[in-house]
Amino acid sequence: MKNAKSSAVAEKAALVQTAAHETAHAHAHNHEHGEGHDHGPSRAASPEAALVLAEEYCRERGEKLTPIRRKVLELLLTSGRATKAYSLLDDMRQIHPGSAPPTVYRALDFLLSAGLVHRIESINAFTVCHDLTQCQHGILVVCQQCGNVTELHQPKLRQALVAQIEDAGYRLASEEIELKGLCAACQALEAEAGAVKATADGV
Repeated sequence: MKNAKSSAVAEKAALVQTAAHETAHAHAHNHEHGEGHDHGPSRAASPEAALVLAEEYCRERGEKLTPIRRKVLELLLTSGRATKAYSLLDDMRQIHPGSAPPTVYRALDFLLSAGLVHRIESINAFTVCHDLTQCQHGILVVCQQCGNVTELHQPKLRQALVAQIEDAGYRLASEEIELKGLCAACQALEAEAGAVKATADGV
């Protein structure tokens, strides 16, 4: 009887986890389309429209968004969250089987230098700037569980933080300020898992 109960609890936990991951995906999708957050035209537009913006921006800078650079940017746009370089490489190999690590890293270096993407140091991953072509180097809030990233554009708050950091004798290693956290979808998953565990324990 206990095994049957444990099996039922495990099944419910699996269903909760699946639903939460779907919620996380929807949450990331909402970020991609700018729902609930005003992050500029690139987030409100489709990935295709964002790519057009990026190409125009590069042309204005006298640079070129080559097919490889464009594809890496597109992969990050469709991902909707911070993505590690090796995951991007795996995705590229699905499209171009001969893709090598230096190809992806060179593309990422270009996108970083152009201000089109951010490197999330805390999880060693990359994410598209929420304001393509108008990067403001804000404060990045990074979900340590699913990799979702939200940019907070609060210039006064950032300036105050930087001032405090410099007063303490430090210099920022990068333009971005990262804060670690747990997004709403992952909090919901955690709460549901806790509820399932409590039920299993007979609380």
